[in-house]
Amino acid sequence: MSDIEDRVIAIIAEQAVLEPSDVTLDSTLEELGIDSLGLVESIFAIEEAFDINVPFNANDPTESDFDISNVRSIVAGVRRLVKEQS
Repeated sequence: MSDIEDRVIAIIAEQAVLEPSDVTLDSTLEELGIDSLGLVESIFAIEEAFDINVPFNANDPTESDFDISNVRSIVAGVRRLVKEQS
């Protein structure tokens, strides 16, 4: 696992009140019990942890350019944003 992957999983696990080992790359936020407020808090925590701006519309998540369909897609999106930032 990469540092980015580990950090994203840790942030999501914290929001879901789970151990990081309980979060897999194929887990969906819904499966982890993360509601819309938890999703927004997760996005804010990710932005702060990686010093990035996530293109996410909290009012209509399906219209965002940031794929939140599962943990793997979130990690991939964060990787892309961090790479673009550097």
